Amino acid sequence: MGSEMIDVSFIVLGLLLLVTGGNFLLKGSVDLSFRLSIPKIVVGMTVVSFVTSAPELIVSLDSALKGYPDLALSNVVGSNIANLGLVLGLALLLGQMDVRKSFYFTDWPVMMASTVLFFVFVYGDLFLGRMEGGIMVVTLFLFLVYLLKYQKPVVDEVLPDVIELMPLYKTLFYLGAGGLALWGGSELLITGAVGLATLFNVSERFIGITVVSVGTSIPELAASLIAMVKKEKAISVGNLIGSNIFNLLAVLGITAMVKPIQIIDERLIDHDVFWLLGISFLVLPLVFFPRGQRLDWKDGVVLLGVYGFFLYYTY
Repeated sequence: MGSEMIDVSFIVLGLLLLVTGGNFLLKGSVDLSFRLSIPKIVVGMTVVSFVTSAPELIVSLDSALKGYPDLALSNVVGSNIANLGLVLGLALLLGQMDVRKSFYFTDWPVMMASTVLFFVFVYGDLFLGRMEGGIMVVTLFLFLVYLLKYQKPVVDEVLPDVIELMPLYKTLFYLGAGGLALWGGSELLITGAVGLATLFNVSERFIGITVVSVGTSIPELAASLIAMVKKEKAISVGNLIGSNIFNLLAVLGITAMVKPIQIIDERLIDHDVFWLLGISFLVLPLVFFPRGQRLDWKDGVVLLGVYGFFLYYTY
């Protein structure tokens, strides 16, 4: 019982540090972006997405380097499923979300293509190597270049006339403290997760796809719910779709480049990745029906229901 409590304490403390670190990093990064006068939708698709993916990146990289490849991979796959099923589902219960035209032509196709690319890379040999990781990172870079070059001028999104910027020393403090908290949180989270998996004789993949992935999705959940409450819906939509793209292309791409990932538990590919493909595709018909360019509470209920089924079948 003592060992179990220690592992749970490590997981809880690790998640708290990850959430705090993600929040600090978010504040510092967004403040820096506003100094550069970047439109909110671009901030949502790039800065906010990258920063809210930072916990996944640190945890996956740390897991792979410590010799837990299934934890590195299931963390990202589970987080992407949670982003669409749990986070988007809960956000929609707070109010309807208008969907921009870029959703059809850029956001959703790139998210879907990234998911398919990942599937193609790992399905045959259960291996994600350095070259494949490099291709994923280059794909992300090209996507960002396109986004900033072609979408920035046409986005009808203006910042408020007066933006209260933090003093520069405070911005730098948030960035530094956020990075340190993320590193410390990932160390504790991995130690606790592996300990719990060993104690209950379950796979790293099961702990990763449930406990760890939901934990590292908390920054996305917080950012999206706050955006919905404050009516900053551009950041909310861009954040979730952008975060899934970043999780696959940046988190797994960078991780594989540093330490190639050999999948041990085949259910990651035979079960989890198919759920990821399915829920990623599902978002498109939900936007189209019953009428296009809008998501509401009914779509939220559907997404939460699908996520519930996923957890049930995973268990």
